[in-house]
Amino acid sequence: MREFKYVITDQEGIHARPAGELVKVAKGFACSIKLEKDGKSGDCKRIFGIMGLAVKKGQEVTLTFDGADEDAAYETVSKFMQENL
Repeated sequence: MREFKYVITDQEGIHARPAGELVKVAKGFACSIKLEKDGKSGDCKRIFGIMGLAVKKGQEVTLTFDGADEDAAYETVSKFMQENL
């Protein structure tokens, strides 16, 4: 299992457009990808799982990757987060 911590820098936080893009990226991998904030987690392959966390600018999130292709997913998703959120 791999873990990636990131502080959201987007003015809008995680809103619908980047959440949808994150789901598209996450669905490209077989491993489980979870987004966690304040003890609550959501499945990165489901937009409502991400949007339900209501992540705002300046908040830290933790992404966890668990499965066969977790290393590739870690690289791709962490890069997406840094470039888009």
